[in-house]
Amino acid sequence: MLKQRIITALIMLPIALGGFFLLQGGWFALFIAAIVCVGAWEWARLAGLEVQPLRLAYAAGVALLLLGLYQLPQLAGPLLTAAVLWWLAAIGLVLGYPDSSRAWQALPVRLLIGLLILLPAWQGLLLLKQWPQGNSLILAVMVLVWSADIGAYFSGKRFGRRKLALQVSPGKSWEGLYGGLACSLLLTLLVGLYRDWDAAELLVALIGAALVVLISVVGDLTESMFKRQAGIKDSSNLLPGHGGVLDRIDSLTAAVPMFAVLLWLHGWGSL
Repeated sequence: MLKQRIITALIMLPIALGGFFLLQGGWFALFIAAIVCVGAWEWARLAGLEVQPLRLAYAAGVALLLLGLYQLPQLAGPLLTAAVLWWLAAIGLVLGYPDSSRAWQALPVRLLIGLLILLPAWQGLLLLKQWPQGNSLILAVMVLVWSADIGAYFSGKRFGRRKLALQVSPGKSWEGLYGGLACSLLLTLLVGLYRDWDAAELLVALIGAALVVLISVVGDLTESMFKRQAGIKDSSNLLPGHGGVLDRIDSLTAAVPMFAVLLWLHGWGSL
């Protein structure tokens, strides 16, 4: 398994880095859309569509919606607002699982949730790319999520006692959450000191980083909740040793829209 993970990472990493940071404009939108459509194909299975034609049809529908959003950039604001509201609602669903599953058992509801997860992540990345220092912004949200994941892993392994969401993801603990949050906030603090931010800027950055990291955890747990309900371990086996695409981007699907909305509220760019 370790060998598989390493080989897959060595193949995928340059492709991902090149796509995220070297492509521009329509090519960037198309690259991210390809990832999102694969995620949609995986989500269709989590939603309950088992046969391939229906899963492919859902992915094709997502592709058409992405094309429409690309042609109608004025929808970015409402879409990202809906995404933030969805992720706030998802907190209650995760904490209330399995009882909360009654609210989203219906197939149309689960398919709609997939749209609320995938479409805003694509839209948020497009906005970040277009705004000043776009590549740096994309790197910033990724590093925030990755640093939180690393901090959560080690602190949870060392100190984990109290389960964060036992019915959803038994391996996650409150201690891991605190460790991941502390790691990302420390990183934000160091960046702020390096860039000579004043006290007000540093406080805003720390609050924003905390919100992004916390909502990224909700993204991770939400996918875990749907996988548990579907009785599967990974969203797919497309990435040997790593599971599926959704397994790799679940935290970012929540973090990116929140990050974009917070930057917009701070006046960084327009929606």
